[in-house]
Amino acid sequence: MISLGSSSKTSFPFTNETDHQALLAIKDLITVDPFSTLSSWNHCVHFCNWQGVSCGRRHQRVTILNISSVTLVGSLSPQIGNLTFLRTIDLSNNSFHGEIPPQIGKLFHLQHLLLLNNSFQGEFPTNLTHCSHLRVISMRGNTIGGKIPTELGSLSNLWHLNLGVNHLTGTIPISIGNLSSLCVLGLVGNNLKGTIPTELGQLSKLEFLQLAVNNLSGTVPPSLYNISSVYYFSITSNQLHGILSPDLGLTLPNLLGFYIGSNQLYGPVPLSIANATRLVQISLSGNCFTGSMPTNLGTLEGTHLRIPIVTFHFPH
Repeated sequence: MISLGSSSKTSFPFTNETDHQALLAIKDLITVDPFSTLSSWNHCVHFCNWQGVSCGRRHQRVTILNISSVTLVGSLSPQIGNLTFLRTIDLSNNSFHGEIPPQIGKLFHLQHLLLLNNSFQGEFPTNLTHCSHLRVISMRGNTIGGKIPTELGSLSNLWHLNLGVNHLTGTIPISIGNLSSLCVLGLVGNNLKGTIPTELGQLSKLEFLQLAVNNLSGTVPPSLYNISSVYYFSITSNQLHGILSPDLGLTLPNLLGFYIGSNQLYGPVPLSIANATRLVQISLSGNCFTGSMPTNLGTLEGTHLRIPIVTFHFPH
């Protein structure tokens, strides 16, 4: 007869105890888990099989932590910095609060950081810029304050940066113009001030530009109108002034949405805007434009998206 000893913990071969304990520490700071998402996070199941956890086949180290959109409430344990093989963190659409642990800056393999739509506070963790492989940073919809760190300009692999709807202050760092791979820049709904850096015109791959609802002032840099890849251009609700580029529709031929309302822009609306034949939405109201409207705007049907052109009104 074979006697089996009992134990409160199950032993697994090839288990990395550092990763195991880090995940348990993350679970310990979750105070509300209405869908029992983390019920599998126990000693009876290997952590690589826990819900939301993926491991590499070779080393059995955690490479993906995806516990998004499950209504979790809690703070994020600093021990997340011990998951040193992490490539993706997705905690989006939950109710995490407190500061973003600076220990995330130890995750040198990290490529995707998705923290959007939570309640994270404190300042942007500057040492996150040590994660040189980062491709996506999405923190939209939190209450993160302080300034955007200049060091962000060193993340040469970054193609998606969305810090919108937070409490960020200060100016837009000119170093963002160094992000030559950037396709998405979202800074809407903050308290940013100062001018739009001319250096943003260096972002030759940029497709989505959202700077609306801030306190930006000065003129729109002409270089911004020369990023031919841009299809979404929004600077609505700032304090910008000056005239529009007369070649606007020629230098931005891929525009689908063009939103510049509620500023202090003046002068004529360029006739060339009709050359942006993909344009389906436009907002110009709340400025001080003069002259007549381009009569050829009626040719912009936008049939490929089946979205009618938004009408606009000039102030009297």
